[in-house]
Amino acid sequence: MGRWEPDARGRLGRAAMELYRERGFDQTTVAEIAERAGLTKRTFFRHYADKRDVLFAGTDLLREVVVRAIAEAPASLPPFAVVSLGLEAAAGMVQERPEDVKLRQAVIDAHLELQERELVKLAAMAGDIAAALGERGLGLWPARLVAETGMAAFRVAFARWIADSAEGPLTKVVRESMEELAATATAG
Repeated sequence: MGRWEPDARGRLGRAAMELYRERGFDQTTVAEIAERAGLTKRTFFRHYADKRDVLFAGTDLLREVVVRAIAEAPASLPPFAVVSLGLEAAAGMVQERPEDVKLRQAVIDAHLELQERELVKLAAMAGDIAAALGERGLGLWPARLVAETGMAAFRVAFARWIADSAEGPLTKVVRESMEELAATATAG
């Protein structure tokens, strides 16, 4: 190991994603990730529980961004518009590194256990959104309904964005999906 360098967590994450791209997820070991990052396996396990955890490392920050945007939304906005603002804030983070996002999604799509883990993380986010709506005074069940519906629209928008090679801003695709859903719900 060479001299100390900052951002061990970031270096490990980048090394993992590079190796997943080069060798595939299943063929990549924690030891190889640590070596690529110029760190030890012990350091890897200080930052990540396992090699799958690298793919989900930003989830907590993403959830914080959504909840903060919901909390800071104008009180006059209806719940669905508030959720839309929160999910657009999340989209703003996701779209910053489209190549990494496409690779991450390809790895997840190729492994059933990773797909399940992704669904658990998204369900937790829906729960956080519902709780944030509750803090704004919306009842339990309406908050859950709006949160789950918003997450469904986000998932469809994200899938559309990935299918379009992550071209253009994800925020726009999320906004359009939320608008499509709202228009469809009120169409006669």
